[in-house]
Amino acid sequence: MIIVMRPNYEEEDLVRIVQRLEDMNLRAHISKGEHRTIVGAIGDERILAEIPMESFPGVERVFPILKPYKLVSREFKPENTVVNVDGFEIGGPQIQIIAGPCAVESREVLEEIAEAIVPAGVHFLRGGAFKPRTSPYAFQGWGEKGLKYLAGVREKTGLKVVTELMDPRDIVLVCKYADIVQIGTRNMQNFRLLTEVGNIDKPVILKRGLCATIKEFLMSAEYIMAQGNEKVILCERGIRTFESETRNTLDISAVPLLKQLTHLPVIVDPSHAVGRADLVTAVSKAAVAAGADGLLVEVHVRPEEAMSDGPQSLRPEVFLSMVQQCRRVAEAVDRFI
Repeated sequence: MIIVMRPNYEEEDLVRIVQRLEDMNLRAHISKGEHRTIVGAIGDERILAEIPMESFPGVERVFPILKPYKLVSREFKPENTVVNVDGFEIGGPQIQIIAGPCAVESREVLEEIAEAIVPAGVHFLRGGAFKPRTSPYAFQGWGEKGLKYLAGVREKTGLKVVTELMDPRDIVLVCKYADIVQIGTRNMQNFRLLTEVGNIDKPVILKRGLCATIKEFLMSAEYIMAQGNEKVILCERGIRTFESETRNTLDISAVPLLKQLTHLPVIVDPSHAVGRADLVTAVSKAAVAAGADGLLVEVHVRPEEAMSDGPQSLRPEVFLSMVQQCRRVAEAVDRFI
């Protein structure tokens, strides 16, 4: 249930409503926007059916949230959420690009990649220190050593670090080094992990699962927000279909649909969506045109030597060209990169 307060409500009116909800074992989630204050009643709303909440002083109107996801819904928060990462905003007018290798291989290669992407105006460096792989014999990442490499490059370049968290036992370690924590597609419904990142004070990129519906995707985001972490960024990265020409099938319609259903920022990972470097630029432009708030792109100075996902990694010169092309598309939709 959503309780919309009048513009001229008194603070004691809000306190009284919150207390009433808590007395009924409901959790009150307060969202103070530019023009309206909204109180979300989280829990079993059926117990409110007989309570005339409209009669409380300061209340303008009351209506139920019909969707199973509450906190992430556009009904709950009409205005867009903008996630601020040390002054760089995701979800605002600027479309942010997060670039770097799939896996952190060495300090030297990581520095080389970082220095190559900086001229494009990139503010975020991605790189996996822990790598979930289909084969148990494939490179699994360097762990804390990889995290230290990322932190070292941040110190040198100023790029903010985005890296994946796979295990709740590593949450303190990853948060020590990361500016943004990423939850990968295989862990989208790892509810224990989602609950844990819901308790940290770090932005979280949540990737859509291989076969997840939009509803399931948003319910996973609800897990994080229900614990108190509102800095959630949704990432469309393609879903598994019968098509075999690309690694996955990018659901480009998910971008405008998610922007309608939720107030959270939405970014796109074109690299994992298509799995082919020759298609990444075109798909990236389509994502920007569809309304994406950012791109998550894999870049490597020597893709043929990459320890993970070389075929979908852009060379620096191709990446710079892609950014220039996306910049023109962004201007056409009243955004900028």
